[in-house]
Amino acid sequence: MKKTCVFVFCLFLALTGIRAGETIPRPEYPRPQFERSDWRNLNGAWTYTFDFGNSGKDRNLQSSSHFDHTIIVPFCPESPLSGVGYKDFINAMWYQRDISIPSDWKGKEVMLNFGAVYYQAEIYIDGKFVKGHTGGSTSFSVNITRYAAPGTTHSLVVYVKDDLRSGMQPGGKQCTNFFSQGCSYTRVTGLWQTVWMEAVSPEGLESVYACPDIDQKQLVVYPRFYHESDDRLTATVLDGRKVVAVRSVRCANSDILVLPIKKMKLWSPESPFLYTVIYKVTDRKGKIIDEVNSYAGMRKVSTENGYICLNNKPYYQRLVLDQGYYPDGEWTAPTDEDLKKDIELGKAAGFNGARTHQKAFEDRYFYWADKLGYFTYAEAPSWVLNINDEMAARNFIGEWSEIVENRRNHPSIAVWTPFNETWNCQPGTYPRLVRDVYHITKAMDPTRPINDASGGSHVATDLWSVHDYERNPDKLAKVLTFTKGQEPYSNLQGKDFLASYDGQPYIIDECGGLPWIKAQDRQTSWGYGEEFKSKDDFYDCLQKEMDAIRSCKNVCGFCYTQLTDVEQEKNGIYYYDRTPKFDMKRIRAIFSKCPAAFPVAP
Repeated sequence: MKKTCVFVFCLFLALTGIRAGETIPRPEYPRPQFERSDWRNLNGAWTYTFDFGNSGKDRNLQSSSHFDHTIIVPFCPESPLSGVGYKDFINAMWYQRDISIPSDWKGKEVMLNFGAVYYQAEIYIDGKFVKGHTGGSTSFSVNITRYAAPGTTHSLVVYVKDDLRSGMQPGGKQCTNFFSQGCSYTRVTGLWQTVWMEAVSPEGLESVYACPDIDQKQLVVYPRFYHESDDRLTATVLDGRKVVAVRSVRCANSDILVLPIKKMKLWSPESPFLYTVIYKVTDRKGKIIDEVNSYAGMRKVSTENGYICLNNKPYYQRLVLDQGYYPDGEWTAPTDEDLKKDIELGKAAGFNGARTHQKAFEDRYFYWADKLGYFTYAEAPSWVLNINDEMAARNFIGEWSEIVENRRNHPSIAVWTPFNETWNCQPGTYPRLVRDVYHITKAMDPTRPINDASGGSHVATDLWSVHDYERNPDKLAKVLTFTKGQEPYSNLQGKDFLASYDGQPYIIDECGGLPWIKAQDRQTSWGYGEEFKSKDDFYDCLQKEMDAIRSCKNVCGFCYTQLTDVEQEKNGIYYYDRTPKFDMKRIRAIFSKCPAAFPVAP
């Protein structure tokens, strides 16, 4: 087993380019808006076994001290970087590794954190069940204090179940056939984000909801504690090293911090300024018992008079579809730098944001979007889910609620998009599901617009989104132009349980998809429409399509498909390995012709 571990880890180092001395893949702190200093990264070599008969509990695998094979976490077993590369369906599997609790964590709560596990997880310490979690896209924490004392070592076992083809779980672009085909790709099972431990005071800060209010020039913070107490929470807002606001409250979940921000520096893609925010919990003697480093962007996203507005001004959306797939990591970026690079590639191509498509992107992607200035639509992996089934609806609501709670502090997230192309919707469960998701999302985060179902099937929505891959510019402009007295174009019309247009901002949030495919790949790959004879033909077609969209005064933005090729779908601006296909100056000039600021305010 040790030889296998060494081989797999060397393979990982070779593929990622990590230097030999850097022994942990994805070593950065995974939750940059809620960062503690005392933590341990558990990525790296774990042992595992598949459980195709789902008989592991009968065989007492939860009490195992090791399994026969090695996998590199946080990469899924389907990916090359995991060292496994198993491509068939995995309905159940087991992970194991030893964890050592630092001696100096005495008196602290030991929190075991999982970035994401697809799809159902059960956590065991030394064979004892600790906690379960359902939902493949969201982080969760497990308090293992009573099972793992400081200064001791224990066997951590994670049991995973995945039934993608049941239709009961959100799957996104994971293919339900053996081979990837069409716009569905390689599957993702098990651990696919960072696993880590941290020490927390029993009276520490569990979470915060930091809500920017630029009209009142204040940052409003709603804290939540592991245990309420008479201790004090102090929030300090800094501009660089300069303190601009400080407030202190009792450690009670009902207490709110209102921090006035004078001479605000607003966040935008053009000027992505971030304030540092430090949270400190102190006891009655003034001793710091918990400290969390964070940041906030002061910005406002709203809808007014048919426009999407940023900081009270109409803002034109030049978005690109980003599916967040990687050739060697599937849903998991090989390195933090790869997440950053994808945003830089999008900006270099002339986009001011992205639709993070059919996948709940990890915190660190949105961290880089916050820092670099990138307008994002946050989406769930809603495909594969049977949207007309009540149990599937229940599973979706639970997972989506966690996505919103996990991500709502990121200033770069402008719009929530829970569903995509729900064109097989039926009366009954579907409209109720969408209305419930809409109102739950508004209750959790009233500050952002909701695009209920990208590409039509609207029930309750703040945006009116449509998909159109028409290549003829005249036909495209005609479809997208409003005609007085007529219902505007939508992908799904004529069903009386769907909504009628009510003046929402109108956006074509999928278009383009123009293919440029290497000759050797044309028999096995695809894009929207016929292949071009030359790159000049490609540029000409793209320019005319963008001009047609921009000529439609009622259209407030677009989302071009897509940033990179993904497996057999080769309609990206970049190849799957992130190398450019085109003269990027020409590409940028075409997309940038649509300025972010509208020429006339509403």
